[in-house]
Amino acid sequence: MNPMRPIVLALFALTTAVSTAQADTVVVTAARMVDVVAGRVVEHPVVTVTDGRITGVSTGNATIPAGARRIDLGNRTLLPGLIDMHVHLTSDPSLSGYRGLEFTDNFWTVVGVANARKTLEAGFTTVRNVGSANYDDVALKQGIEAGYVPGPRIVPATYAIGATGGHCDATEFPPSVQVPAPGIANGPQEIRAVIRKLRKYGAEVIKFCGTGGVFSKTDSVAGQQYSLAEMQALVDEAHMLGLRVAVHAHGVAGIQDAIRAGVDTIEHASLADAETIELAKAHGTYFSMDVYDDDYILAEGERNGTFKESLEKERKIGLLQRQNFKAAHAAGVKMIFGTDGGVYPNGDNAKQFVTMVQWGMTPMQAIQAATVTAAEALGRSSDVGAIAVGRYGDLIAVDGDPLAEVALLQKTSFVMKGGSVFKDVKSR
Repeated sequence: MNPMRPIVLALFALTTAVSTAQADTVVVTAARMVDVVAGRVVEHPVVTVTDGRITGVSTGNATIPAGARRIDLGNRTLLPGLIDMHVHLTSDPSLSGYRGLEFTDNFWTVVGVANARKTLEAGFTTVRNVGSANYDDVALKQGIEAGYVPGPRIVPATYAIGATGGHCDATEFPPSVQVPAPGIANGPQEIRAVIRKLRKYGAEVIKFCGTGGVFSKTDSVAGQQYSLAEMQALVDEAHMLGLRVAVHAHGVAGIQDAIRAGVDTIEHASLADAETIELAKAHGTYFSMDVYDDDYILAEGERNGTFKESLEKERKIGLLQRQNFKAAHAAGVKMIFGTDGGVYPNGDNAKQFVTMVQWGMTPMQAIQAATVTAAEALGRSSDVGAIAVGRYGDLIAVDGDPLAEVALLQKTSFVMKGGSVFKDVKSR
C-alpha cells in the first residue's frame, strides 16, 4: 500500500468538508410561486439556492438544510427573474435627437451603470443589449460580473451592423461631419469581417438592421436595407461562430428575407402581415415586439428632442404594430419579451406587460414571454428563465397576484440574482 494514500485521503476528506461548510445556502419561501414551465401557480413554495444555483424546489413544510439562511417572503408571489430581450442600457430617451452631442463619448458608459441598477431592481435579472457604441455593453457586463456595479446578466451585441446610410448608420449629419461607424458594412465579405471583429471584442449575439427605423432621421421605416444574399452571409457567419442573430426589421420584405436567411429573432416586426406571420411560424422564428413604446414616444418624444421625422413615423406604425402583435400571437408565433429600453426610460421595462395583455395575451403568457420562452430564444434554458433545479438563483417577488393584476410586475418588492439579494422591500 502506498504510505501516502491515508494522508491524501484525509486531506481530500478535509477539503470536501471545508468546501461543504463554506457553501452558501439560502432558502426562499413565499405564499405562492408562478411555475412558468408548467403554466400554473404553486402554493407555499420552498426554493433552495446553493452557491448561486437552485438546488431544490419543493412545497409545504420542507426541511431547511442546516446552516442555511431563510428568507420568508410572506404573502408575496415568487417568480423567476425576468428577461428583456431588447434593451439599450447606455441610452437615455430624454437626450434624443441632437441633444446627445453635448456629452463626451464615455458619458454613455456612466448612463449604462445607472440604468443597469434600475433594470435589475425592476426585476430583470438578464437582458440582451442589442446595440451600443464603444463596446460599452461589454464594459458593463465585465463590471457587473467583477462586482464593481450591480446589474443584470448582459448578453452583449456591441455595435449593431448595418448598411451605409441605413438605420444603423449616422444619417443626421452633413458630409463634412464624419462619425466613427465600426458596425457599417456592405456586401457579404465586409459583413463577415465585421462579425468576426465584433465577436473578437465581446459580442455574444449579432444584431443588424434589415430595414429602416423610427429613430433614424432620413430613411423609410419599412424600406429593406440589406439584400437576401447579404442577410444569408451574415446569418451563416454568425451561426458558424456560435452566435445567434437578431434583426431590426419593421417592413414586410425585410422581415421575410430575414426569416428566409435564418435569423433567430425579429425585432419590432411592426408591419408583419398574414403571409409574414405564417413564414415566421414555419421557420420557428421568434418575434420581439416593443408594443409599449408607442405610448412613451408620442407622449414624451417632442419634449425629449426626438426628430419630427421620427415622431411622424411612429404615428404611422404604432397602432399597426400592436394590431400585428395580436395577430402574430393568435396565430401561434413564438413571442418573446423585448422592450427597446432606452427608447423609453430603462427600469420601466415591466410597463410592457400591461400592453401585451391589452393586445391579446393572458398574464401567464406575457410572463412566459419574459422567462421560459426568452431563455429558449437565448439558448440558455439550462440556466435562466425558470425556477428549476440547476438554474441560477434568479428570483423576484411582488405583493399580490400578478396573474390577476399583471401591473403588479411594475412594483417588484424582492430581487435576487445568483443567490444574492439586491432588493427587499418589506410588505406593509
